Amino acid sequence: MSILDEIIAYKITEVAQRKELKPLKLLENSIYFNTPVVSMKAYLQRADKVGVIAEIKRKSPGAGMINEFIDVEQLSIGYMQAGASALSVLSDTNYFGGTNEDVTTARKYNYCPVLRKDFTVDEYQIIEARSIGADCILLIAAALSVEKSKALAKLAKELGLEVLLETRDAQEINDYTNEYIDLVGVNNRNLHNFKTTIQTSINLADTIPAEFVKVSESGITTAEDIIMLKKAGYEGYLIGGHFMKHAHPEDACEQLIKEVQQLQ
Repeated sequence: MSILDEIIAYKITEVAQRKELKPLKLLENSIYFNTPVVSMKAYLQRADKVGVIAEIKRKSPGAGMINEFIDVEQLSIGYMQAGASALSVLSDTNYFGGTNEDVTTARKYNYCPVLRKDFTVDEYQIIEARSIGADCILLIAAALSVEKSKALAKLAKELGLEVLLETRDAQEINDYTNEYIDLVGVNNRNLHNFKTTIQTSINLADTIPAEFVKVSESGITTAEDIIMLKKAGYEGYLIGGHFMKHAHPEDACEQLIKEVQQLQ
């Protein structure tokens, strides 16, 4: 069983437990459930922004504990002030050390778009994402059937959420893109062995249809990486571990954005 397979199996059990603890009606009563969302697609295309999606995560299966003692309120504000175009907030607890409250905190203290980063396998999680203040949800092609992915994306759109589809090869891009997807991400990290290279994004850039905003995920560490990806057609650059390994991730984010602006 790969790491991804293990996570998905655990997530299915976890969601079943959460359904019992917090019924849908309770989620729908959240103050965030009917508030307007902030478009991540629009923010990534802004001329005054670089396109960095700054991620908040405490740990990962590949790296272990990265930055345990973070203040989500301060870090999310710091990322936004550094010039990040959007925030990616891990809500998976078991493997990434995140919580739903982290998403809500980021939403409460910021006006930029918030991606709820989790392993979505059930419609319940889409409604949950809306209730905790997310603007965009992640669907991982490798974790879902084509039919399930489309059904989840459709529900997300009905609730006003944007959808980032994460892919890893041309076949997934061809099979999983549909009219309910807003952004197509290419994961530079192989979710089965966790090896990473941005060449994956560059190789797949031309296979992503033009109507989708292209996002490169993982393994991005330098301004040169971003410039290279930008030339390939990408408008979003999701960066987590590179920032989080610093004592002050927001400072690393600000420095990288300044370096990109100098090269443009």
